[in-house]
Amino acid sequence: MARDTTDFRPIEGVDELVEHLAEGNKPRDKWRIGTEHEKFPFYVDGNAPVPYGGEHGIRAILEGMQEKLGWDPIMDAGRIIGLVEPTGQGAISLEPGGQFELSGAPLETIHQTCREGNAHLAQVREIAEPMGIRFLGLGGSPKWSLAETPKMPKSRYEIMTRYMPKVGTK
Repeated sequence: MARDTTDFRPIEGVDELVEHLAEGNKPRDKWRIGTEHEKFPFYVDGNAPVPYGGEHGIRAILEGMQEKLGWDPIMDAGRIIGLVEPTGQGAISLEPGGQFELSGAPLETIHQTCREGNAHLAQVREIAEPMGIRFLGLGGSPKWSLAETPKMPKSRYEIMTRYMPKVGTK
């Protein structure tokens, strides 16, 4: 196990591993918990995946969330692909299949993260439900094939789509 990108020596024992991990410790009063929460949007009528574009698509949800929360848009080639809280205390991003991901603020207790997650879900429901959209909190869709899963217009996903078949296994 290398220590960082410039030290390629393997760690040779438990004590060395413990020492390396301890170097990254923060004082207890600086400890924080950050939540990541992913969910797939789907149309209630038919359980179909939600595409990026359209009047009732992912872009429209992000624009509605931006208006409601006052968060700054994250843009990629002129398209909104996420939102960031102006003081850096959280963000909403898109995953490759259209999943919304809340990257929560660094908070002191698990109870605060629970309140943050519940508030986020209430906010996104307020925007999405009038569009006939709900969310499923799973790591992958239980219904849609890869071909049925919408592709998000993020530059890095286009790059990954071309690159991964060259290095991955089939």
